Amino acid sequence: MDYKLPARVEKSNKSTYGKVLNIAGSDYMPGAAYLSSVSALKIGCGYCFLCSTERVIDAVSAQIQNIVFVPKKDVLLHLADCDVVEIGCGLSQTEEAVRIFEQILNSCPQNLPLIIDADGLNIISKDPEKFLSKGFSSAIFTPHPKEAARLLNCSLEDVLADVRLAAGKICAKYQCITVLKTHRTVVMSPGGRFYENTTGNNSMAKAGSGDVLCGMITGLTAQGTELFEAAALGVYLHGLSGDLAAEKLTAYSVMAEDLISFIPNAVKLYLNN
Repeated sequence: MDYKLPARVEKSNKSTYGKVLNIAGSDYMPGAAYLSSVSALKIGCGYCFLCSTERVIDAVSAQIQNIVFVPKKDVLLHLADCDVVEIGCGLSQTEEAVRIFEQILNSCPQNLPLIIDADGLNIISKDPEKFLSKGFSSAIFTPHPKEAARLLNCSLEDVLADVRLAAGKICAKYQCITVLKTHRTVVMSPGGRFYENTTGNNSMAKAGSGDVLCGMITGLTAQGTELFEAAALGVYLHGLSGDLAAEKLTAYSVMAEDLISFIPNAVKLYLNN
């Protein structure tokens, strides 16, 4: 891994490092909203606006005061002022979730970076044309194998038989950068750029780990990192955080929030190598 982290400059302010609009969480999955928001901030972005339900906003605001909260009715007001949209973590697939997802697809500029995870991908897989018809040029999909199978309308076995091939098919079908998450996560672009990750371990096989990864990729993108490099760097540092966490806590006891705690250690190690 030889990609550079985004530069930090002395004459700067919070706007220098980008604004994330994170549309995440649902009443029964507030943790996804927390994890995907805090990880974006921890990797260095300047602002994170979390758009979610009142129940999620109440739950997350009780844990952290560094996030700006946006009621769902006001989401489009913030869309015009953000540098990247992160959508799908814990969103659910209720009628309201589908409505707000489609609202973002219909209102998001074609060149605004769009990082889509989890339920966002599941919504797309049910009607791919709603995404494809918009002609987005700056999207990153972050599926796990089951979500990849839904996106390709194939079996899980087909995806696992050749992960690189499956990632390439998603890139080609949706014209997006694909982060296909396995024990050796792969990153692929429609143009054929490819990265296979070498960090990470079985301690990370827990709920919420993917939300942290999505937030890290989004936070790097907000700071101006080129999309493929943001995806590859995010994957590498996410796995490295897991390696450091497992060394400290054992592979049994690492939780998703521990990955966030070890992001600074991973960044420091990366900068020093």
